[in-house]
Amino acid sequence: MNVRCSTTLKGEMLTDTKAELQWDNIDWKTVYERVNRLQTRITKAVKQKKWHLVKRLQYLLTHSQGAKMLAVRRVSQNKGRRTAGVDGEKWITPEAKMNAALRLSDKKYRAKPLRRVYIEKFGKKEKRPLSIPTMYDRAMQALYSLALSPVAEAEGDYRSFGFRVYRCTQDACGQAFIGLSRKGSARWILEGDIKGCFDNINHEWLLRNTMMNKSVLKQFLKAGFVYNRELFPTERGTPQGGVISPILANITLDGMEAIIDDKYHLKQNTKKVNLVRYADDFIVTADTEETAKEVARMIRRFLKERGLELSERKTTITHIDKGFDFLGWNFRKYKGKLLIKPSKKSIDKVTSTISGVIKDGKVWTQKDLIDALNPIITGWANYHQSVVSKDIFKKMDNKVWNMLWRWAKRRHAQDKKSKKWILNKYWHKEGTRNWVFSSEGKNLKRFSDTKIVRHTPLKLKMNPYLDREYFEIRRDRRSRKTRIKGEAIGL
Repeated sequence: MNVRCSTTLKGEMLTDTKAELQWDNIDWKTVYERVNRLQTRITKAVKQKKWHLVKRLQYLLTHSQGAKMLAVRRVSQNKGRRTAGVDGEKWITPEAKMNAALRLSDKKYRAKPLRRVYIEKFGKKEKRPLSIPTMYDRAMQALYSLALSPVAEAEGDYRSFGFRVYRCTQDACGQAFIGLSRKGSARWILEGDIKGCFDNINHEWLLRNTMMNKSVLKQFLKAGFVYNRELFPTERGTPQGGVISPILANITLDGMEAIIDDKYHLKQNTKKVNLVRYADDFIVTADTEETAKEVARMIRRFLKERGLELSERKTTITHIDKGFDFLGWNFRKYKGKLLIKPSKKSIDKVTSTISGVIKDGKVWTQKDLIDALNPIITGWANYHQSVVSKDIFKKMDNKVWNMLWRWAKRRHAQDKKSKKWILNKYWHKEGTRNWVFSSEGKNLKRFSDTKIVRHTPLKLKMNPYLDREYFEIRRDRRSRKTRIKGEAIGL
């Protein structure tokens, strides 16, 4: 299959000239490095305010074969790869993926309507709308997000952590800890909740303020959606489910930090005002309740221009001694000491998930049940391993043990096996542990196997495209801690 090269400034190449490429033989590391070089150049041009150069570099990136292949790879390997849009098309085979990369183009591009579905919200009656683009439209969004991400990262708020390159919820948690942990820290917290953020963003504002091809962006925004075989227009918002939507949401909310800084001067910060934002969830600390109310009024004015508003019911101002929930954690001071623990809602959610799996596994083999539960236990424990979770991990282990005991007893209710027989069949001794739920050499993980490891604070001004070495060292250090922890508990 012939693949023509895409030329760039100074003769840079993103694919090999006239190379016969097969999808399974692509050197992804090389492709990524070449795309990343262009992203780095875009970032430098943004920093220098050379907007014409930014546009030229974005054009070169979105028309390069390497970027197109990366875009197709992203949407054909993620969790939604087997979920089709309105056209029913899926890219499963290597040939389909390569053909898709070759035909990606913005010439006469028309986005197809999205397929609308509604998914359950944990603990709530209302459902969340999810809009599913076609595979082709997903790949186009992934392609243009490669060109837009460097701009968003260069101009994004320092204290924004959601859907950012090399940033995560633990970074947001660490920033909140910095603003709240000391004896003289802020005592009041504004918990912000933006009403339907993704569904209500003003299209005209986005088109004016987003540094990308306007005709392509308009197709993404105005595609409409199909529900119950009826076509509905989209006059506002960016669809939840779209690949580029998180970046567009961040661009919309970036600037919140600047208006707060202009008023309160975050470096001097006599009012102890600090912002921590993760996508559309945010908190703002303050010295008094009145200061928090003043910040809320400023943010309401900021959001109004963008077509957004704070929820009156869910936006609250809380004293630190009472505590508040943020990103699955509860933050609260006990006798002047800040403790961050897994929130009750997060505990209830994982308990419900595990209980549901065990109920569904009534007739499964023990090994299949262990295979289903281990990723849930490991994922939840890893998420909370940087906060005060040791006691909660032990309590969760007890909950799971009791659920599994009921599961085991039900399996032998009719043949009336003794408790000792059931225990010996499903639980075994291993090393110093007496009650290991195991089968065929496969052990059930315990929450308490996960050691508490403090998260390394992020240097806020570091850019993923300009300070790559810093982020690679930080990532390797974190991986090394996880590996050492795994070796210590025999994983």
